[in-house]
Amino acid sequence: MPELPEVEVTKLGIEPYVVGQAVSHLIIYDGRLRWPVPSHLKTTLQGQLCQAIDRRGKYLLFQFGHGILIIHLGMTGVLRIQHRHEVPKKHDRVEIVFDEFALRLHDPRKFGAIWWHPRSQGPVEQLPMLARLGLEPLEPSFAGQLGGKHLHQVSRGRTIAIKQFLLAGHAVVGVGNIYCSESLFEARINPKTAAGKISEGRYMILAESIRKILQRAIAAGGSSLKDFVNSHGEPGHFMMQTKAYDRANLPCTICQRPIKQIKQTGRSTFYCATCQK
Repeated sequence: MPELPEVEVTKLGIEPYVVGQAVSHLIIYDGRLRWPVPSHLKTTLQGQLCQAIDRRGKYLLFQFGHGILIIHLGMTGVLRIQHRHEVPKKHDRVEIVFDEFALRLHDPRKFGAIWWHPRSQGPVEQLPMLARLGLEPLEPSFAGQLGGKHLHQVSRGRTIAIKQFLLAGHAVVGVGNIYCSESLFEARINPKTAAGKISEGRYMILAESIRKILQRAIAAGGSSLKDFVNSHGEPGHFMMQTKAYDRANLPCTICQRPIKQIKQTGRSTFYCATCQK
């Protein structure tokens, strides 16, 4: 599933082709996504200028004068910039044409989603799917000591393991499975530790580690495990930099002891039992 770095890489890749451009037309090849693609988008977006693209968690928000187009990539979705005359591929679901270029949502498993939010219905941030999200880890509100203080405060009394606490996305968004293992390794925190037992000082280290890992992942173009490619069809290379994730039984880069792999709520966790206390 594309996580925050992959969605941010997608945003950065499509912005030069979309922002400041008017929609020529929209084609729905197959609107049977997680929820049916609104058929009115063909007329709602025609001729409208895309003013900006924002990201909230794993949601892309295309800003138009009269509303916001919200896109979630789901499990296998990819947004590709292609020439408008290129032949659509199998599993291309929706195409938004801007002048000579087309933005195509390619989604083999159909778990992606597209919504339209009219500005007349109030701020898009008030939508339940956005309002429940935690802080953005790359924003100033999470920088410096602020992120650590926030994580410490919202974790008090929580017995859930720190990895599940981060993955839930209610405290901070975008720390997916790969980036969670890497951030906890960077901060030297055992992923099985109860969230409520971690001190404020260690949370400050963890918050900074989260920011560093996500920034590195974005710079590397994200992580490509199976399906993810950027807006030009190129895979990400962060998996070549991991120090914990997917390195079971390989030597820790610090102590040389084997990296361990365990399951936490059905998902693989990788960590060093020696370095991560």
